[in-house]
Amino acid sequence: MAKGQNQKAKLLYLARILSQQTDQEHPMTIARMMDLLQAQGVDVRDRKSLYDDLETLRVFGMDIEKQREGRSVGYYVAGREFELPELKLLVDAVQSSRFITHNKTNQLIRKVESLASVHQARQLQRQVYVTRRIKAMNESIYYTVDALHEAIDSGKQIRFHYFEWALGRGRERVEKRLRRGGGWYQVSPFSLVWDNENYYLVAFETESGTVRHYRVDKMQDLTVTDLPREGLPENFDPAAYAGSLFGMYNGVQETVKLRFENSLIGVVADRFGREVFLSPDGDSHFTVTTKVAVSPQFLSWVFSFGPQAQILSPEPVRNQFLQLLHETEANYK
Repeated sequence: MAKGQNQKAKLLYLARILSQQTDQEHPMTIARMMDLLQAQGVDVRDRKSLYDDLETLRVFGMDIEKQREGRSVGYYVAGREFELPELKLLVDAVQSSRFITHNKTNQLIRKVESLASVHQARQLQRQVYVTRRIKAMNESIYYTVDALHEAIDSGKQIRFHYFEWALGRGRERVEKRLRRGGGWYQVSPFSLVWDNENYYLVAFETESGTVRHYRVDKMQDLTVTDLPREGLPENFDPAAYAGSLFGMYNGVQETVKLRFENSLIGVVADRFGREVFLSPDGDSHFTVTTKVAVSPQFLSWVFSFGPQAQILSPEPVRNQFLQLLHETEANYK
């Protein structure tokens, strides 16, 4: 860039220098600003012009404060779009998320660091340790999510391939295997659900006439079609649908009545929401009636509480639970 053009961009250079290199603990003197501007090819002969530039940036909306320490006077950016504790929370969330790949984690954290000064950014280079954390392996998931939002907003159907992880031919490692023999899935997308650190698409499948969900990181080759989206039942609630599932596993929807010890009230509220209706059952128990997708994962959830939980009705669900117990017991004989 020519020297004259640099002079025209003087205010922009100054704003960037202040944003990147100053904070309350690291104010910058006028002399240091002059040196850094000179390094950018901006000729600063008059200190007074810098005072005028600082005032211009303040009027524009940049929160620049003056700090005096002895005879030295420094200037720094006091207020930013994100405060340092907020940026730390964002970094921790990205670092600990199973959904975000290692590569994308590093990219996102570098972008978050750019919202702070270089000095504050060092505090953002933190490692969050989560027990046995396995990061996602599908790098294209970010583009898939973007395409899904586009399809949902425009009311269009989508098509994609869906894969699962399976044992390889040598049965020594895990490999990707397309479902339906590599055939296409075509559905009407309605919402994205975040559950157990994974993204799921809730969609209507015309072929089966049912609501289904798909893990987004297992979708590939996704395209948005020109076909209009087909409707779900009028009273369909994606949040309620996701809340009825356990581990996002499909199952037949049933209204079940459960009995718990009072010590599990918090667990039940966390699982079914605080609005769920609880009925006292004696001094030490309560019952709850709610709609769930009856799957092995639901039955296992009930089993995890041992004698503190019981399925009261309906009888077919009780029988499924007993069958699971018998099969599990037989597996250990």
